[in-house]
This record gives sequence, structure tokens and C-alpha cells, in this order.
Amino acid sequence: MESDSPGGEWGPVIRQLAASALLLLTAAASQALAAAGPWQQADMVEARLVSAVEATGGLDRVPLGLQVRLAPGWKTYWRSPGDAGLPPVLDWSGSANLEEAALAWPAPHRFTLFGLETFGYDAEVVFPIEAAPARPGEPLDLKAAVDLLVCSDVCVPQRFDLDLALPAGPAAPGDEAQLIDRYRALVPGDGTASGLSVEQVSVTEGGLRVVARGREPLVEPDVFVETGAGHAFAAPELSFSDGGHRAVIDLPLAPASAAAAPVEPGRPLVLTLVDGARSAELRVAPSAAAAGPMAGEAGALPAILALALLGGLILNLMPCVLPVLSLKLFSVIGHGAAAPGAIRAGFLASAAGILFSFLLLAAVLVGLREAGAAVGWGIQFQQPLFLAFMAVVVTLFAGNLWGLFEVPLPWRLARLAGGGGGRPTLAGHFATGAFATLLATPCSAPFLGTAVGFALARGPAEILAVFTALGIGLASPYLLVAAWPRLAALLPRPGRWMIVLRRVLGATLALTAVWLLSVLAVQVGAAAAYAVGGALAAALLALALRRRLPPGLRPAGAMAAVVLALAALGVPAVLERTAQAAPDSAADARWARFDLDQVRARVAEGRVVLVDVTADWCITCRANKMLVLGRGEVARRLSDDVLAMQADWTLPDPEIAGYLASFGRYGIPFDVVYGPAAPEGIALPELLSEQAVLDAFDQAAGRPAT
Repeated sequence: MESDSPGGEWGPVIRQLAASALLLLTAAASQALAAAGPWQQADMVEARLVSAVEATGGLDRVPLGLQVRLAPGWKTYWRSPGDAGLPPVLDWSGSANLEEAALAWPAPHRFTLFGLETFGYDAEVVFPIEAAPARPGEPLDLKAAVDLLVCSDVCVPQRFDLDLALPAGPAAPGDEAQLIDRYRALVPGDGTASGLSVEQVSVTEGGLRVVARGREPLVEPDVFVETGAGHAFAAPELSFSDGGHRAVIDLPLAPASAAAAPVEPGRPLVLTLVDGARSAELRVAPSAAAAGPMAGEAGALPAILALALLGGLILNLMPCVLPVLSLKLFSVIGHGAAAPGAIRAGFLASAAGILFSFLLLAAVLVGLREAGAAVGWGIQFQQPLFLAFMAVVVTLFAGNLWGLFEVPLPWRLARLAGGGGGRPTLAGHFATGAFATLLATPCSAPFLGTAVGFALARGPAEILAVFTALGIGLASPYLLVAAWPRLAALLPRPGRWMIVLRRVLGATLALTAVWLLSVLAVQVGAAAAYAVGGALAAALLALALRRRLPPGLRPAGAMAAVVLALAALGVPAVLERTAQAAPDSAADARWARFDLDQVRARVAEGRVVLVDVTADWCITCRANKMLVLGRGEVARRLSDDVLAMQADWTLPDPEIAGYLASFGRYGIPFDVVYGPAAPEGIALPELLSEQAVLDAFDQAAGRPAT
């Protein structure tokens, strides 16, 4: 008997297939929605949680987002909302398997209404979130209570209870991955990718002045300031120069902040610089007050040039310039019986070599900065090839002073450096000045850091002006003798004592070469440094033995020395850098590796923290550690109640370069003391004294200075 039901005997089969198809569609829909929670809606705003992955996989950080859509005319707020408003607040306490969730903030927009300046978002925004599962690989059940303030002509607080469940399984990209990535790209970075930077921040009579620079021309830049002291600023006033690559942005204090305490120079603040889709977030310390439009820059430059002159002069007395002084001294002795005209010409040529080298260094720094690289005083000592080159140069100078050979280089260069009869030519004096500059750059003298920091935070013109003043300061002893050549006649007459002096001066240069090789060992390994040192020693030996060879074989000895010197230069060129070495004080339990987050955490606990930015190539840094930080009452305090952290800048490190730049510094040594009474840090002078360090400890702790 046939069934009367639809489909006859095929009815059950059809129903089974339909049920299976419905089950598959439901599963597919569930899988498709796994990367997004349901929308929660109000009249003017809706929100949901989204995920960039469909499952947790083995991720330690799961990329999520809070997606908010606003009706036309409505907005919500950034973390620092401005004159009014409240930022979003998320409560994750109802979640399962969630250890923490970190929310990032895309660059905001400015809204001006009734004279009030507020910062936030309209239309749509996704706040990127990184969720850390308590147990990676297991399902993640997210529940977020979100409080939003949305405003148009009126403001309405909204609360959403959002949820999103991510299963265990492969962390394949979800449908919302591109959406989250698009908004994550709008979160401000340090400016390297966006090409945005801040040359200067200064306190003005009525607010702040920010000088911004863009790798591409700026179109409509804006700055959002977070001082931590409740200051509010009115809409910016803009002026452009350098083809739009540079903008001066004046931010007047808002009327509500006019009666408040002024912005404090030297106290770090956070700037968010925005230009269209480009943005950068920078921590900077504003300089002292400027007296009117552009007066701060124009008025400060003469004072900075005076400091640069003084810093360059003092640089002659720093430990790292002792080899330079030795070369100067022997050069002066050689001039003792020369005519005044020859003395004047020789010293002017040396001064010209110093000035040329400073201008060349300034041009290189300008080029590196325009290319987006981190720049600073002495950064060439972070390059292994430069270290090897300088080791070759000072070794040859030392060998020449020891009398191992008559001329340090093949005959064409010998004519340049020493002339035909052993008396230096003008080109030789010029080269001596150039080498003096190269050997002087790993040191930071008093006033030098201030001048270099001012220059590198500004444009090419200021950099060239300041570096010219530094060169004139370093060349001052040469210029003095050039102005009064008879000073050379006051030196002792040449005699046998000069042989002893030559050996002593050669020893100082040999020690400089050993120091250069020790820095090279940190960068490319001890074996490579030994190889370079061995090649240089063999080159000296070849040059010393060439006199004992038959005349026909002597050129072979010189050629062997040249080959060995070139081999020494080639060693770092074929080797990669080693990993960042531990600080030279790593064996000392008093010193911890620099970590800015740990600095803030320890200060929040009430601790005093000393941060020492140093490098193996910085002799002034080593002098500070040996004479102040490693002895006496300072060393005792570092062992007892002060946490000491060391930032090693021997190798290039963008984090340390950015840390220096946040204080307007581009050279080392640099030391900062933090504490409950000085959470933003107290910068110490380049040359430390025990009393200055102890006073900073007491000030940061909130105690009267001892």
C-alpha cells in the first residue's frame, strides 16, 4: 500500500536530508559568526566585540576589537576627552579564561563646539584590544560591560553588555581581521613609520609651542597634549615652512586653564601629533618659556651657540681627547723653530680640519634624521667598521711615534701626511684636525649635551650652526697659536728628551687602539677583535722589519703591512653584530637592565630609581662610574635603598634613542633619578659629582637635601 504523505516512500529520506542541510547551514552560520559577538543597539549608537581570529589557537595574545557605530551628528571620546566628555570604560569581570585585556586608542579627531575643544570619534571606530588568556589554547568566553558617553547637542550615557565566545582550535583569520588591522594602523606609534617627528616643544607666555616635522609635507596637523596636570588647550594656530615639511603649532591655554598653574618647563608630557591618517605619540619635556611668536627659537640660539663654543673648548680636557692632545703636543714641539708664518699656516690648517669634520658630521646627522634614523652624538662608535678604521689609524700613528718606520703610509699618502723631509704639510695638519674630531666624539663635556640636544631637535640650519660653534670651540687652542705664533717659541728646544716623549705619546695612542678593540669586541665578538688586533700588530711588525730587509725587498714589507691593515678593516665588514651584550656592570648585582615600565612600577611602590645611559665607547660614562657611581656614599645608597638601572647604548637601540630624545638629549652620559616626589625624573649633569647625585636621591624621595 502506497503512502499518502508527500513524496511517497521518499518522504522520510527528503525530511532527513532537509534536517541535515539545516544542521550544516546552522553550523556554518555559527562558524561565520564566531569572530564577532552580537550587536547591542541604542537609538544613536551600537556596539559589539569582534575578533581577528576564529579560535584561540595557542596565542598568548588574542587580537580583538570593540566596534562602535554612531548615528550622524553623534560622537564618543578618546582617552583624554578635552574640555568635556568621558572616555569609554570596559569591565571584563564576567569573562572566563581571561587574564587581562589591553585597549589601544586610534588617533582622535578634534571637535569644536561653543568654544569647547573635545577629542574623539564620529561615524565608526574600532578600539583594538589584546586579550591575554589565562590558559592559552582553551576557549575564551568574553563578557564586557562597556560604558560609553555619546554626545551631539546633548550627551547621553550608554551601557552595553557585550559578549563574544572564541572556541579552542586553529587561530585562522576571521572576517573582521582586516577591520581590526585597519584601525590598529591608526594607533599612533613613535613616528618612525608615519614620518612625523617633533623638533621642539617650548612653554610660551600663553601656552605651548610645538615645532613638528613631516617626512612628507604636512597638510593639516593637529596636536593633542596630555600634561597630567589638568591643562586644557584651545584650537591650534599653524604656520608652515620648508615646503610644508615643518610646522609651528601654537596651542594657547584654554580660558578654563588660564588661572591654573602654568605648564612646567622640563616636566615630561605626552604629545599625540596627527596629520590626516598619519600620527605619532611622543613623550617630550618642554623647554623654558619663549617670549612671543618665534622669539623662543631666535632668542635661544645665540645662548646655545655660546654654550656650544664653551662645550667644544672644554672637550679638549675630557679623557677621550687625551690622544688628540698628545698629537697636538708633538705637533707643537715640531713647530718650535719654524717661522711664524709657517706656524700660523699649520695651526690654521689643523683648525680647518676640525671645522670641516664637524660640518661633515652635521651633514651626516641631518641626512640620517631626514631618513628617519635615530641620531645622536658619538653614534658612529656604534658601527664596527668605523671602530676598525680608527684602530688602524691610531695604531699607525703610534708606530710612527715609536720610530718603527719613517712614514706610516705608502709614499703618496706619506707626502700628504709628512711631506718629503718629515715636516708635516698643510694637508697633514688638516688631517690631524680631522682625526682630532673623530677621537673627540665619544665624550660628552659640560654644555655639550645641551647644545647638541638643541640642535638635533631642530632643523638643518640650527644643526649646522651649533656644530660649527662646537668645532670652533674644539679648535680654539689651534686658533690661539695661529693668532700668536710666538707661543710656539716658548716650548723647549728639540733634544733627546723628545725620543722619550715620542714613546710616551705612542703608548697613549696604543692604549686608545686597545680601547677601540674592546668596544669592537662587544659588537662583533671577542674573536673578531683579537683578529683585528693581531692583524694590526703584524702590520707594525712588518713595517718595523722592513728596514732590515735588503733594499729590493723593502717594498714587500710595506705592501705586507698595507694588506694586513686592509685585512683588519675587512674583519667587521664580513661579520654580523653579536646580540646586545649585558651591561659592563652586569656582574654587579646593584645594576639591573633598563626597563621604563619597571621604573614606573618601582616609583609607584615608593622606590627611588637611578637610570644610567652609558656605552662601552663613552669614556666620560666610565669616568662617572669609577669616580662617583661606583664608590663612596653613592655606591652605598645604590646597594641599600636606590634601584640602579643601566641602559647600554653600545649598539644601536631605538628604545634608548627614543628615551634620550624624550628628554631632549642626543648624547651620553645621561643619568636620571626617579622617585615618588619626581615621577617624571630629575636629569643630572653630564659630569657627575657625589653631592649632585645624593641631592637628587633625596629630592626624588621627598626628603630635604643632605
